[in-house]
Amino acid sequence: MKAVIRQIAIERIGILIQNAISNSRSNPALAQRQANLAKKISTKYRIRMPYHIKMNFCKKCKKFIVPGIGARIRMGRSSVKSIRITCSFCNYTYRKIISKAQ
Repeated sequence: MKAVIRQIAIERIGILIQNAISNSRSNPALAQRQANLAKKISTKYRIRMPYHIKMNFCKKCKKFIVPGIGARIRMGRSSVKSIRITCSFCNYTYRKIISKAQ
């Protein structure tokens, strides 16, 4: 029984995030609501969000950001290859390191 509920919750999270990404340009309030519901489902059923979904949430304000719409993406200029993501809601910048400098 528990495995069935867990599988349904995983599918529902995927559907909500997919809808939030598609609605983010036309209706940003609905997209935020759908993303928050997906996050609530993952915490209620103790499901770890996949990395590609977790990357779409701001580290500071926890809002749902879609690259190009709710965030600005820039490549790092230093010797360490990284991507700089700036949230347009709270203006917080964080980095995702791509590879180590050699």
